Amino acid sequence: MRRLAAFAGAVALTGFASPAMAGTVTITVTDLRNTDGVIRACMTTVEDVFPRCIRDPKSHRTVVPAGNNVTIRFDNVEPGKYAIALLHDENEDGKANRVLGMAPKEGYGFSRDAPVRMAPPEWDDAVFDVGEGNQRVSIKMRYFL
Repeated sequence: MRRLAAFAGAVALTGFASPAMAGTVTITVTDLRNTDGVIRACMTTVEDVFPRCIRDPKSHRTVVPAGNNVTIRFDNVEPGKYAIALLHDENEDGKANRVLGMAPKEGYGFSRDAPVRMAPPEWDDAVFDVGEGNQRVSIKMRYFL
């Protein structure tokens, strides 16, 4: 009986370890220059594939119509470190069009408003933590041309 009481007390003090609960990431997209085409969104935990996270089979991806008020929602997101890449695919051809093969012709945006210099941003500039519950992120679209 004493052992049972001691065990019950130990359990009460330490609690049971519960698995982390999946959450939701809600993205508000701002500063679209027009409502043409679609917004392609991709969110990954894999640094090596960012920002081309289509290479991550476990990434969260979606395509939504461009509009004046664009909100993107990813459900069932496990807690962890993530980065988001957005493309304003104005002509809906499924790729990031460029001028002379270099300068982006369409809009783009990244989590944490990660800076773009002569190349896509670094993982460390775009990564953010997702915990349980609802995480809200605002991403400003940028246009080179």
